[in-house]
Amino acid sequence: MPEDPIDQQPAAPAQSAPPTAPPPPPAARYAPPYGYAAPYPAYQPAARPRRSAWFWISILGGSIAVIALLITFMVWSVTRSLTGENAAGIDGFKVGSRIGVVDLSGTILDADKVNTQIRKLAEDSSVKAIILHINSPGGGAAASQEIFNEVVRVRHEKNKQIVASVESVGASGAYYIASGCDRIYANDASVVGSIGVIMEWTNYGDLYKWAKLKSVVIHAGTLKDAGDPTRDPTPEEQKYFQSLVDNMYGQFVHDVAVGRHTTDDRIRPLATGQVWTGEQALKLGLIDKIGGYRVALIDTARSVGINGEPGIVHPPSQRKGLLASLTDDTDELIHAPSHVLDQAPGFYFMWK
Repeated sequence: MPEDPIDQQPAAPAQSAPPTAPPPPPAARYAPPYGYAAPYPAYQPAARPRRSAWFWISILGGSIAVIALLITFMVWSVTRSLTGENAAGIDGFKVGSRIGVVDLSGTILDADKVNTQIRKLAEDSSVKAIILHINSPGGGAAASQEIFNEVVRVRHEKNKQIVASVESVGASGAYYIASGCDRIYANDASVVGSIGVIMEWTNYGDLYKWAKLKSVVIHAGTLKDAGDPTRDPTPEEQKYFQSLVDNMYGQFVHDVAVGRHTTDDRIRPLATGQVWTGEQALKLGLIDKIGGYRVALIDTARSVGINGEPGIVHPPSQRKGLLASLTDDTDELIHAPSHVLDQAPGFYFMWK
């Protein structure tokens, strides 16, 4: 069959695709007529104003002032609470009733220190009673008597109880002081008593002879050089010193008798200079109760109306710092040999 002439017409050549137009530049993409919104610009923080030097100086100065004020307040609060002079707490509420405690230990030579502590506690209205915590063999006669008198004065003038609690030793001058208290507590094995007087000095006459030295003394009055440590005392001097010792002994006996609410005649047989245990002393009427510091504390608290665990306040101790110790007179740290040759006769309420 013959092909249709129409079918035999040559095919039209293929038309190539029109060339693609290049993309518009970025700026033109968002320009009309497209109408797209431009993106947000990158965030640029606003420039802060520069602080002046005086601003920083004021900030630093204020911070230092606040810190100094806080430290000062803390030190003031602690100091006031330790000295017993602070009757109000930080929150403004009044501090509760407390028991003051004064430690009396070692050889008694400085009456002023102990008496100052007793007075501070006596003047504190929050302190309802005072305990003398004693562990001492006694000491100077005059110093012991001075503390005894202060204890008696505070008891009567301030109307405050003062109680003695003997730890291991409460002898001679220490017992003298304890006898002025309202009550005396001691442990069964505590050492109590030693009512008596002793006078002593060092005689270095033989040392003078060995060193070929001679003491030269010019005096007016027969007994002016009594107790000269370079020679033995004369019979008259011995009698003189014995009269002084006897007089102090009588004062000791009488004050103990008054403090223990008894008579001199009852105390004198016990005033032999010997000591007794707490158990023995209770039977002799030299103490009031067997018990240690804790027993004395609780009993005293209850007697002044304090229930529960009593608050305790100690007077501040005056301790020297390292710098003060190093700058002190060296004779106080290391006694010079000359001090051995410079000792006057001393009178002591001392148990040895």
